[in-house]
Order: sequence, then C-alpha cells, then structure tokens
Amino acid sequence: MAQLTRDDAVAAAAVLDAERAASHAGVSLRELTGMGEQAESIRLLSEIWKRSPENPPVPPELLRAMSKAGNYIAGAFIEDELIGLAIAFHADPDRHALHSHIAGISPAHAGRSVGFALKQHQRAWALSRGIDTIEWTFDPLVARNAYFNLSKLGAEPAEYLANFYGEIADGINTDDETDRLLVSWRLRSEVAVACAAGASAVAVREPGDVWVAVPTDIEQIRREDMAAAQQWRHRVRDQLTELLDAGGRIIGFDRAEGYLVRPGRDS
Repeated sequence: MAQLTRDDAVAAAAVLDAERAASHAGVSLRELTGMGEQAESIRLLSEIWKRSPENPPVPPELLRAMSKAGNYIAGAFIEDELIGLAIAFHADPDRHALHSHIAGISPAHAGRSVGFALKQHQRAWALSRGIDTIEWTFDPLVARNAYFNLSKLGAEPAEYLANFYGEIADGINTDDETDRLLVSWRLRSEVAVACAAGASAVAVREPGDVWVAVPTDIEQIRREDMAAAQQWRHRVRDQLTELLDAGGRIIGFDRAEGYLVRPGRDS
C-alpha cells in the first residue's frame, strides 16, 4: 500500500474531523444540489438576515449558477429540516483558495456547534479539491464571531476593510457602516489541524502587544443606542487600521480583552 503524503493525511483527517463535529452537533451535512433544497436555503438565509423573501441575501438564480459551476453550497440538517448553510466560491485559480461568502445558523439552533461543524465540512471539501486556504469577512465588532474565527477555527486576520459592502438593507446591519475583517484560514496549518481536533488557538501576549477592545454585544447596542454603536465602529476602526497600517498583526482574540495586536517595527 502506498504511503500517504502529509497533504493526503491532513485531507483524510479533515474528513474524520468534520464527521466528528457533525455528530457532536447532532446534524448531518451535505451539499445542496437540488432546486428544492436551494430554495429552502434562500428562505433560511432571508430569515437569518431579517430580509424579505423578495430581497434575499443571495438571489436564487445566482445560487443555482454557482452550484452548477462547482462552488461550495452545503447545509446542516436535523432529520429533514435545514437549520444552517454555508456558501463559498472559488478565488483566483493560482491562489488555490475559496472565498466563503455567507454562512448562517437558524437562531432556534444556535449554541450547539453547528457552525463549527459546517466550517469543518467546508475545510474537508476544500482540501479534497487541493484548496489550501479559505477566506471570508466578518464584522470586527461582533465579539462572538471574532472568537469563533480566530480562536475556535484558527483563522488569521489579513486585512481591515472599511465600509466594505456599503449600505446593506437588512435587519442585522441596521444602518451601520459595513466594516469587515478579512481572515485567511490556512487549512493545512498546525493551528487549523489542532483546532479541527478540538483545541483552541491561544495567543501568548508579549511585551509591547496591544489590546483593542470591542463591545460584548454590539447587536444589543445597535438596538438600544445607535450613536454608541457608531462610536464603537470608529474607535475600533481607527485603532486597528493605525496598528495594521504600521505593520502590526492581529495575533489573537480574547472575549474579555478584545483583539491582541503585535505592533510592527514602525509602530
């Protein structure tokens, strides 16, 4: 029997990690290829992002075309009920990367690690196709997402994108500017492998490292005091962009302290 290369071994282990994560979350995971399942995914996305069925986050015809073109569209099910999904498309071929555009879990099933299972399924899918990296963006003010992406998955922040999408008419962004943090998930890295097996990425603070605080619950602040939410937006944007523009790197996230930034030599 031919000996597995390290890349083959990592890809094979990723499949097992995804299966274990799905079992722990109590879901089954599969690609969505039929029109009926894809239509249900559009309905669920509209519910999660609080948008009308006439204005879904992803148009159904685009989703259909993305599926035909071999992109990643997968769902999490409890029996026959779709409770979560993730959609990703291929980046520049030379980069061997996937861009994860949107993912969401039904609020009724939050807190049971379905999102982690979906990301591990996405990782295994990508590795089986020779894709080394998955990238996506998230709102840097949403602490739970920052912790999930950086600590639970081991993704690495790559770029701060101010008002990246412009105005979005949904019930989540609520007239706020759409700043995003672009993260790069190196699927074969030691930290990604360890996180897939259940570990968490923990950054060790060194002298000179800087904490950039974020609110515990920005969604509640948006609902109750939009002016305060906008103050948080500009404060975090100013602090992170100043540090990153000077060559700094975000090396971790702590739910109590915020982003841990290692300043560059120019800081």
